[in-house]
Amino acid sequence: MGISKITSDQVKERMDIEEVISDYVPLKRKGQNLWACCPFHGEKTPSFSVAPAKQIYKCFGCGKAGDPIQFIMDIEGIGFQEAIRHLAGKYGIEVEEDEARTPEQEQAQSERESLLIALGFARDFFVKNLETEEGKSIGLSYFKERGFSPTIIQKFDLGYALDGWDHLLNAAKKAGFQEEILLKAGLILQKEGDPNRKYDRFRNRVTFTIHNISGKPIGFGARILTKDKNQPKYINSPETAVYHKSDVLYGMYQAKKAIREKDNCYLVEGYTDVVSLHLSGIENVVASSGTSLTDGQIKLIKRFTDQVTVLYDGDAAGIKASLRGIDLLLEGGLNVKAVVFPEGEDPDSYSRKVGSDAFQSYLEKNSRDFIGFKIGLYKDEIARDPIRKAEVIREVVQSIGKIPDPILRSVFTKEAAGLLDIEEEIIHAELNKSLLKHQKDSFEKQKEEEFQEAQIEELIGAKEETSFSEILRLQEKEMIRLLVNYGIEKLEGQELHLSQYLLSETADLEFETPVYAKILGIYRQQLSQNQIPGTDFFLTGTDAEVKKEVIDLISPRHEVSTHWEGRHEIIINKENDDLTLTGYKSILRLKRKFVRKMMEEAKQKIKNAEAQALEFEEVAELQEIYFTLKKVQIEIDKELGIVIG
Repeated sequence: MGISKITSDQVKERMDIEEVISDYVPLKRKGQNLWACCPFHGEKTPSFSVAPAKQIYKCFGCGKAGDPIQFIMDIEGIGFQEAIRHLAGKYGIEVEEDEARTPEQEQAQSERESLLIALGFARDFFVKNLETEEGKSIGLSYFKERGFSPTIIQKFDLGYALDGWDHLLNAAKKAGFQEEILLKAGLILQKEGDPNRKYDRFRNRVTFTIHNISGKPIGFGARILTKDKNQPKYINSPETAVYHKSDVLYGMYQAKKAIREKDNCYLVEGYTDVVSLHLSGIENVVASSGTSLTDGQIKLIKRFTDQVTVLYDGDAAGIKASLRGIDLLLEGGLNVKAVVFPEGEDPDSYSRKVGSDAFQSYLEKNSRDFIGFKIGLYKDEIARDPIRKAEVIREVVQSIGKIPDPILRSVFTKEAAGLLDIEEEIIHAELNKSLLKHQKDSFEKQKEEEFQEAQIEELIGAKEETSFSEILRLQEKEMIRLLVNYGIEKLEGQELHLSQYLLSETADLEFETPVYAKILGIYRQQLSQNQIPGTDFFLTGTDAEVKKEVIDLISPRHEVSTHWEGRHEIIINKENDDLTLTGYKSILRLKRKFVRKMMEEAKQKIKNAEAQALEFEEVAELQEIYFTLKKVQIEIDKELGIVIG
């Protein structure tokens, strides 16, 4: 069943790109546009631009671009229909289903959407189990013992999996779910050697729902309450099409607003740590769920803040074993602090022990930057063992070297020198040695990649042809850029629009780049119907390739600061100040590229004349074509002011 056009239109009318994207990344205004570090790839300098006036986004680093709907599709990894549902939920728009359905549409539910529906059913099933006699006496009792309030239980969708082999399986099948979808969602298992025997994955355990960033259930963690040594304390959902552990942090859906407001993210280890901190009034907290920190999880934090505070259990050996996570956070461009709890305590136990106010006070007083924290861990070893001190210095230098910002590196170098009681120059020297080695390794890797590319080009013999085709592609792109940005504008003192002028002058040219040829074809078709398409025409179209390219063409990488004209009275000439001249030069450049291409083709045929056994007259004709084209090029060069050597 599809979403009705009425609902889609309501969503499109109501949605605002700034509101949609700011749910995922903090935006800062610069000129007319808003900027952020791209949520789709790791970067230190913002290259992700949002244009509220055009309702589009564009990353100049990775090339991602689109409107609010496309952003939700990209960030959530969902289809168009699900993106519309997501935005309808955000804006409180009632979703109407399209009654006209074909048999094909009935079967067109994507696997991903089916998995999300099944996981949502399982979430509801586990939550409702807390109302059963078994759920009350076992699951709800456990949560109450830990001080979890009904509000917190509801907030995190905590639940209980009944003791039995197939409670969820039977309920899901009764509700119409196929066993295949339940298997793919990781909710049931298939007995080894007996494919007909299937049973619930989660049994006799309390359940912690794992949500994606928009709040949909994508997996579960489940804790056993008995002391059965043959069973693991926790079991978790497996990797599925909707649950990739390396990209998920438990509690991020509940924490993202607070993380952005507080500009800090507390990072803990387990599910109960997150829930307990919320009970203490601390909502900007997420958990890695016991796994080693990954690059995807670090990028997820960085969408909302550059500050992270790692909360460690009071276990020195365990802390030292997990220090690698700090280096990864630093490398990801985050500013890192750490807090260690008293021996034998973790965030969950300590928050329950001392109460909310004392717990928050402890975090504030005991938060240390990563240098002070790391050196403090080894202070006893350093004091009694000079060799160990040298090793610690190298470890600290290695961590400082992970910081992308050179100013921050310098600040932490000075702090480390003071704490380690060593000359700052020694740490600087060791740091430079480390950075040089890293640069050398990167350079050698780059050279190796360039060498491999050169070998490929040599093998296919296409270097010259490729570079020439690229030049032509860029000139075609420039022509289309002028069309979509200014095609609807009239030339000064004339009734002629720029698009009419450009297309009349290039009527005999056929573009080689498929997407530009497609846009040119659309323009020609619209003009034949006395319609001039503006940017909205392309942005609301259904061709995703055209839409993405048009967004790229209307998104300027840099803006001229208005204070140059206002404060300094400097007049900046813009390309649309004289569209007649801009259009004329663009046509000349494009024609020059086509002429050069035909000259190259003629020259190549002359070179191959002997191999192809061409007659003298044929060669003479090719030479005549070449020199005629050369004269045309010279005339164009004069018009463009190109100096001819």
